[in-house]
Amino acid sequence: KQKIKKSSKRKLSSTTWIKRQINDPYVIEARNIGYKSRAAFKLLQINDKFKFLKPNKKVIDLGCAPGGWLQVASKKVLSNEKNIRVVGVDILPVENIVGCKTFVGDINDLDTNSKLINLLGDYPDLILSDMAANVIGHKQTDHLKTTHLAEIALDFALKNLKNNGIFLVKTFKGGTEIDLLNKMKKSFKVVKNIKPLASRRESIESYTICIDLKT
Repeated sequence: KQKIKKSSKRKLSSTTWIKRQINDPYVIEARNIGYKSRAAFKLLQINDKFKFLKPNKKVIDLGCAPGGWLQVASKKVLSNEKNIRVVGVDILPVENIVGCKTFVGDINDLDTNSKLINLLGDYPDLILSDMAANVIGHKQTDHLKTTHLAEIALDFALKNLKNNGIFLVKTFKGGTEIDLLNKMKKSFKVVKNIKPLASRRESIESYTICIDLKT
């Protein structure tokens, strides 16, 4: 394990975060491979189990920055690098990724919804969302804010997914996600919860995959 020098100008929480990052095997491996974030391994591990990223599928990634999920998705679905099959949006900019188009926008805006579909040139087979609100350290508040983002992503999926489409979204445990899960179960044939190994053990995050949107 690497150690970092203490600094009176840095908060203890910041020092702890930096120490965890530089010793995290997924952070190190992401850097070695060229992934933009350790989150890429979460998507890879979920896909290893459910096999939903297939050639020629069209994908929308909500909250796509810094781009780790875009990188994984584009490699899995591209059959021709000239065709755009993955489109992403985030409130932060993302550097160019082969086979992807991204733009800065807010999923709460109606214009963002239509722009995503127009850039993709079709309705998506898959909608991914790794969105999470900026945490403040209060578990209930953080849970409510991230669950709200999951609800927004689900509404977008229900309006835009192709029949039999797949929706993958980050969820936080805390109680209020029950209503969200019930809505998913009414709309999809299969709803499964999964916590990939790349999710930190102490984190309350998990992922819910919804398979086969009902007609």
